[in-house]
Amino acid sequence: MPPPPQSIAGKVSRFFSFAAARDRCFNRRFLAAGLRPVSIQLPDSARPVSISDSADPVTTVHMWVPARPPRNPLVLLHGFGASATWQWYPYLRPLIAAGFDPIVPDLVFFGNSSTRLPDRSDTFQAWSIKTALEAIGVTKFGLVGVSYGGFVGYRMAAMYPDAVERVTLVCAGVCLEEKDLAEGLFPVAAVDEAAALLVPRRPEEVRRLVRLTFVRPPIIMPSCFLWDYIKVMGSDHIQEKTELLHALISGRQISTLPKLRQKTLIIWGEQDKVFPMELAHRLKSM
Repeated sequence: MPPPPQSIAGKVSRFFSFAAARDRCFNRRFLAAGLRPVSIQLPDSARPVSISDSADPVTTVHMWVPARPPRNPLVLLHGFGASATWQWYPYLRPLIAAGFDPIVPDLVFFGNSSTRLPDRSDTFQAWSIKTALEAIGVTKFGLVGVSYGGFVGYRMAAMYPDAVERVTLVCAGVCLEEKDLAEGLFPVAAVDEAAALLVPRRPEEVRRLVRLTFVRPPIIMPSCFLWDYIKVMGSDHIQEKTELLHALISGRQISTLPKLRQKTLIIWGEQDKVFPMELAHRLKSM
């Protein structure tokens, strides 16, 4: 008798990583769309030094940028997932066809972006991306932020109103307050539980996250493939990502949230289980 399917998958996954193969495939799609990867070194809080390696970089921001100088730059900020390529690869060609020049950064502690500084705030994320954009000569741009990327995008728009010309926020619970967790608005009741959900370390945690974030989650999710995904895409900077969530949620209040001056488009999913529609209505009313 032939071995059961899961046994075959387990043997294959020892020699071939599906997650790594998908990652390479997404990178090729970015290259085929006319983008190239760059790493910008930000050694201090004063100014960027170069787009190449420096002797002792403090902060590195990796991003995909157009091969030619962008005429209509649109910065795409990913959510609390593995990296920017996984989030945005389906949308590159439609955006380019619509006349945009996508710029796709990895937020700090995602993909190939990192820092040795202790700051975990969305303010620091916003500064890092804005400073990296200045290093490649982009001073005015629109932006789209999904989920956590929407938090960072909102902060960028508030901090740099002359640079951020227009904003799109997609399922970004910017208007959440820490008390919302205890009051049952979310599927988690505390910041630590939110961190465990969004930074999965075991297959059962990945399954829970997928069921919450997909309207039609896969019926079968073999553990061998989930372990492969965690190893390839989700095992870096676990502690730092947990700290990002604590910095984002702890003590958060709507009363301290700045209002945006830019024209802003809000896009939400009616069946969103991570950030319920109530947060969309709060945001619209600001």
